[in-house]
Amino acid sequence: MNQHIAGTIDTAGKTLWQLISERALMTPDKRMALDGHGRTLTYGEYKNWCERVAAGLSHRGINENTNVSWVLPSRFESLVLTGALSRLGAIQNPILPIYRNREVSFIVSQSNCKVLIVPRMFRGFDYEPMAHEVVASLGRNIEIIIADPDMPEADPAGLSTYQAELDAVRWLFYSSGTTADPKGAKHSDNSLSAANDGMQWSMQVTPEDKAAVVFPITHVGGLVWLFNAMQTGVELLMVETFDPANTPKWLGENGVTCAGAGTVFWLTYLNAQNQLPTGQQLLPDVRIFNGGGAPKPKTLHDEMMRAFNAPLIGGWGLTEAPINTMIHVDDPDDKKAVTDGRPCPGVTLRTVIDDKVCAPGEEGELRVKGRQVCQGYLDSSLDAEAFDEDGWFRTGDLGVIDAQGFVSITGRLKDIIIRKGENISAKEIEDLLFAHPSVADAAVIGLQDDKSGERACAVIVCKPDMTITFDDMVSFLKSAQLSVHKIPEQLEIVSALPRNPSGKVLKKDLRATYGGAK
Repeated sequence: MNQHIAGTIDTAGKTLWQLISERALMTPDKRMALDGHGRTLTYGEYKNWCERVAAGLSHRGINENTNVSWVLPSRFESLVLTGALSRLGAIQNPILPIYRNREVSFIVSQSNCKVLIVPRMFRGFDYEPMAHEVVASLGRNIEIIIADPDMPEADPAGLSTYQAELDAVRWLFYSSGTTADPKGAKHSDNSLSAANDGMQWSMQVTPEDKAAVVFPITHVGGLVWLFNAMQTGVELLMVETFDPANTPKWLGENGVTCAGAGTVFWLTYLNAQNQLPTGQQLLPDVRIFNGGGAPKPKTLHDEMMRAFNAPLIGGWGLTEAPINTMIHVDDPDDKKAVTDGRPCPGVTLRTVIDDKVCAPGEEGELRVKGRQVCQGYLDSSLDAEAFDEDGWFRTGDLGVIDAQGFVSITGRLKDIIIRKGENISAKEIEDLLFAHPSVADAAVIGLQDDKSGERACAVIVCKPDMTITFDDMVSFLKSAQLSVHKIPEQLEIVSALPRNPSGKVLKKDLRATYGGAK
């Protein structure tokens, strides 16, 4: 599906490079991106830069179907590298900058890359030695290119063309590995374009919008935004490193209208706004707070409306199926507050429990079909468990689909705490804890226990100058009429919860810290 908004491009049947070319013809002088260093980039400049880098990479042996792994922050150069590799028809494997030797070695080995592209320094870490150590440990001939930040360039006049295939595997995205080794999902331009279709249906992005790119561009959601930019002509506000003290102000000064990208960022915007004098607006032009990737407190939508008069436009997806559901801008406020939206056009969902399809309102595992779903894993032995016998992708997320089709994520199949044989939803307890006046952030985990099998542990971040004791927590949860067997038996106070770049709490890290990995 495609939104027919003035200035947008019909994306049906087009690869990323075809969209880049069409956008450059339509609006060559329209600003595409702005960064924190004051650099700007137009759509015409972007295409030309992509072609020069494509030519330079071609001279280094990168051509159609060459496997290229790359690690770069959210810089202009990342956008250009993506476009250049698309121009060449390479198979690209974006890697999160937080990954180190262990993860990068695993990914580079499994992806069978021929070229590894890394920055030199980013956030105090030198990637060049790591790249050489990774390649040496694998014992294969892998070329290393250091983008510092310049990349190889050459005259594009001699570039050869290739026959674009919309459904060919062009992307290898690895899951964030919150519970196990990363898993490489095989995507095409078609599947990423489908994810963008869902986002565009939801958010109704226009050329006048300015979108905050505050998460790693190497996350699958970052590349979906690149597809959206080519479709809509939106301006991307590129944030290389999100700084809670300064980034929200920078976004506001530069007219952000789509302020992503999920709960951890939304809470930061809200906190920054609450510290300003009455009547002063942090984000004066914001129209929506878009994102997903982590549960949101049920009270947050109302708080954002009071503070900014802009709604939460949340959604649900995962690396293997980037955007499955989203709130539509015109949906009722109560649905915006407590659900993760409806299935995007072209997406089919159902909930399943014990191999039976659930009725509306009944909790079960969410299974999905649609163009946005990956073509399976690079390790094909994982596919049998990932897809059921009818071809539905098993997301591993628990949810409820109501009578109107709105989806609420209730937890993970592996985020269930089993205490004395009774299932406890971590999210149910987390939602209640978020409502406590002293709680800024919370996660509930299951820890091994010799007597009960598992015990529930609440890990809480308190608001400034506030605290909560174990007895306070127990009394509060009892007053909320939470069943006694669900009340956590352990409380830990921390300054911040560990999260991956998409905002998901790294519960395996918490389990290792407070009770040993399960």
